[in-house]
Amino acid sequence: MSQGRPSGVTIDVVDGGITAPPGFRAAGVASGIKKTGALDLALLVADAPASAAAVFTTNKAQAAPVLVSREHLARSGGHAVAILVNSGCANACTGPEGLAVTRSSADFVASIVGCAPDQVLVASTGVIGVQLDLDKIRKGAGSAAGALSRNGHLDVAKAIMTTDVAPKEAAVRVATPAGTFHVGGMAKGAGMIEPNMATMLGFITTDAAVEPAVLQRALKEAVDVTFNAITIDGDTSTNDTVFLLASGTSGVAVGDALYPALVSGLREVCGMLARAIVRGGEGATKLVSITMTGAVSVDEATKAAKTVANSLLVKTAIHGGDPNWGRLVAAAGRAGVAFDVERASVRVGSIVLFKEGVPFDDRAPQAADYLTGTDIEIEIDLGAGGSHAATVWTCDLSAEYVKINGEYRT
Repeated sequence: MSQGRPSGVTIDVVDGGITAPPGFRAAGVASGIKKTGALDLALLVADAPASAAAVFTTNKAQAAPVLVSREHLARSGGHAVAILVNSGCANACTGPEGLAVTRSSADFVASIVGCAPDQVLVASTGVIGVQLDLDKIRKGAGSAAGALSRNGHLDVAKAIMTTDVAPKEAAVRVATPAGTFHVGGMAKGAGMIEPNMATMLGFITTDAAVEPAVLQRALKEAVDVTFNAITIDGDTSTNDTVFLLASGTSGVAVGDALYPALVSGLREVCGMLARAIVRGGEGATKLVSITMTGAVSVDEATKAAKTVANSLLVKTAIHGGDPNWGRLVAAAGRAGVAFDVERASVRVGSIVLFKEGVPFDDRAPQAADYLTGTDIEIEIDLGAGGSHAATVWTCDLSAEYVKINGEYRT
């Protein structure tokens, strides 16, 4: 659900993506990991050691870059100078060799940007079970280091793509009574998406001055209602990661008073990126928001919304323009949360199709016409008498999704 902004705070969308906040430079290059010759390696570097925070996949099969980045954040006390990202190879389920490649990659980046290895974070995305070529990583990282620029934001957004149809970047300016700071970011993800902090990667920067512990708390709070509130296919990847770096170059120090403003800025950028991931989902033609109301807790509202959002029957009905309220009710009813069908209701757009046990099938043609659009809103009241609500974003399921994933490795 949308959250109100703190009093006296204004947030405006700006250009610049990941390097919109001063204090960061980036470059994206083709290192040869992708056989097509497309951009496949991204390097983001802070001008000085930055506070760092992260959330990672909850999948128990965790890729080498996830394991190494966890170690580095712990050893550095939540500080980082560089983030190295490659696409085309997930470096997951690659054993000791994969871990060695990740550590050697971090060591190499540290040597060329002038920091400690523990101040380098690493992320990868692509096919699971394939060894990453260290020579290509070193060559690409060297080229990227020589091309670092505040104008490199679009190239790095392109370099992290796999089956994404377009690069995803966002940035905002946050004006507060105590000063102005920026939040910028980029993300990739198109399939294997149900982040519990999927394959989903997100990278966020800010020029606010924030201590690592506060930065970690703010990132988790923002991610919970954005990246963790999307699903394309219900799968959680081995590589899911969101990194957040704070350069402090704005001079705006975030304490208790400015914390809500920081979270609002993060939520705005993460929300734009999260919805872009869903809109660009593999084979997607519609962005669908599922809002669950009348729940006894936020957790139950979220659980029910995700159950509906991940229902193959619901997703295919939406793709086909079928206002099948029965599928929505059935999915909500099996979510394992408090639910009373005699008090429940279903709304598609502004059209109520079911309320308190009574269907309104005469309104189906209106709802079907609404479903021909590309931005779909569905609201379900669980009828449990609660006051809690949650929104999850998903997409429709098309034949193109099956085609993409049926041919992914071949």
